[in-house]
Amino acid sequence: MEPSAIIADVLSVANSSRLIAHLFQTQMQRNRERRQRKLREYLNSERGMDLSQSAGTRPLDIMVAMGHVDPVERRFWARETSTDWWDRIVLQVWDESQWLRNFRMRKGTFMELCELLSPALKRQDTRMRAALTIQKRVAIALWKLATPDSYRSVANQFGVGKSTVGVAVMQVAHAIVDLLLPKVVTLGDVQAIIDGFAAMGFPNCGGAIDGTHIPILGPEHQGSQYINRKGYFSMVLQALVDHKGRFTNIYVRWPGKVHDARVFKNSGLFRRLQQGVYFPDRKITVGDVEMPTVILGDPAYPLMPWLMKPYTGALDTEKELFNYRLSKCRMVVECAFGRLKGRWRSLLTRSDLSPTNIPIVIAACCVLHNLCEIKGETFMVGWEVEANRLAADYAQPDTRAIRRSQRDALRIREALKARFQTEQGNQ
Repeated sequence: MEPSAIIADVLSVANSSRLIAHLFQTQMQRNRERRQRKLREYLNSERGMDLSQSAGTRPLDIMVAMGHVDPVERRFWARETSTDWWDRIVLQVWDESQWLRNFRMRKGTFMELCELLSPALKRQDTRMRAALTIQKRVAIALWKLATPDSYRSVANQFGVGKSTVGVAVMQVAHAIVDLLLPKVVTLGDVQAIIDGFAAMGFPNCGGAIDGTHIPILGPEHQGSQYINRKGYFSMVLQALVDHKGRFTNIYVRWPGKVHDARVFKNSGLFRRLQQGVYFPDRKITVGDVEMPTVILGDPAYPLMPWLMKPYTGALDTEKELFNYRLSKCRMVVECAFGRLKGRWRSLLTRSDLSPTNIPIVIAACCVLHNLCEIKGETFMVGWEVEANRLAADYAQPDTRAIRRSQRDALRIREALKARFQTEQGNQ
């Protein structure tokens, strides 16, 4: 075939393609005009709506007119999930034992908690989503804190999205810390605390102090700082408790590699005790030594005039008696940690929260512990068994003893040792 013939054929095909494209575009334009005309006729006749006076036709109205969707306006566009379990079963059917087992508190305490948190948790419905009730958000948060369940499991339980569970936990935790921490985790009646420890065998004692490690996922930055002596990632919770095992002061922020004594010396509690302003000025005389109100710690803490710790090394009978008295009273803080983690079992498994959010959640759990203790909520035996099972995977690190002591502190401890021996001999 001649080149000129080939060129002529190509030009013919190109012209035909342009013609076909032009016809197609013309037909599409006609169809579009026909649909718009029908739409106007439909809206004017069926709805009495003057489009010339309208601000514009909504896309949903256009799709309805063209038969693409059912003419039903949806108020909320969020994915619908079942809430029957919460609305119809938990709120209306569950008895007190079921509330206690699953939310760690009776229904009355739960409702009181919701009322206390309402100023920070009020939400308004929006066009796109109906806000969860305060009760449901608090319930989601308590369920997540009380169990080692995954976010997906809790979401399925309450008929919400997985991300909603995470949001609810942090909203409720922040509300608890902001509104309740200053009121619930407080020193309270110091004389009642001193009398309580005196009845247990230690005079002029205002509390017992200890630290516990909360397992976490390894942070992206400075992760090695969070590896404790047992080899897992953790964050330290330092707490001072009263004679009933209620937290009177908490401090949580430091990574697990840091020794308890360093955490303590960087806390506000240490500074106030050192300045003599934490407790009211109430001193007693032991033998010929003046003794201020003290707190009790294990060998990891420094011996101070206001902090008594056990004797270490070779022990005679008098030292053993002193250590027994101190240990008997100091056990309240260990029991408090046990009950804290037994109620809020999420503290026993690795938290996947950020290092910024973890202290908020831990502090919120401490507030909830105090609230349950104040309200006399039952601590069920099975919780301790389950807590021990979970805690076995994350054993608490052994703390190295601090041997530095102040001279005044040594004199006070020696005077107490002699007093306890005299009391023992008089019995």
